[in-house]
Amino acid sequence: QVQLVESGGGLVQAGDSLRLSCAASGRSFSLYAMGWFRQAPGKEREFVIGISRSGGGTRYADSVKGRFTISRDNAKNTVYLQMNSLKPEDTAVYYCAADLRGMVGDKIDEYDYWGQGTQVTVSS
Repeated sequence: QVQLVESGGGLVQAGDSLRLSCAASGRSFSLYAMGWFRQAPGKEREFVIGISRSGGGTRYADSVKGRFTISRDNAKNTVYLQMNSLKPEDTAVYYCAADLRGMVGDKIDEYDYWGQGTQVTVSS
């Protein structure tokens, strides 16, 4: 069992940066690939970015390439999402998720555990 808690969301202006954190409790954090998803009002939850168990591999949605990066600190059981050059269309609830299979997938059903989400609002 893994519990995930996101933090770092807030209200920012377009062009600003924000860093989200996701702290995991439980054992064997390094065995999970981690991903970030987001869900805007009235839209389906979508994949944003993912990272492999060791941190050596990453996967990005086209919409965030060049602006968002993901990293993890397995000693701290934490994964980070650095968001730069934020746009109003990035406004959403951001969720972190853990995948025991370690595949860095981009589909919701590939992830086993989810956090409660943190709101990110980008004003124009």
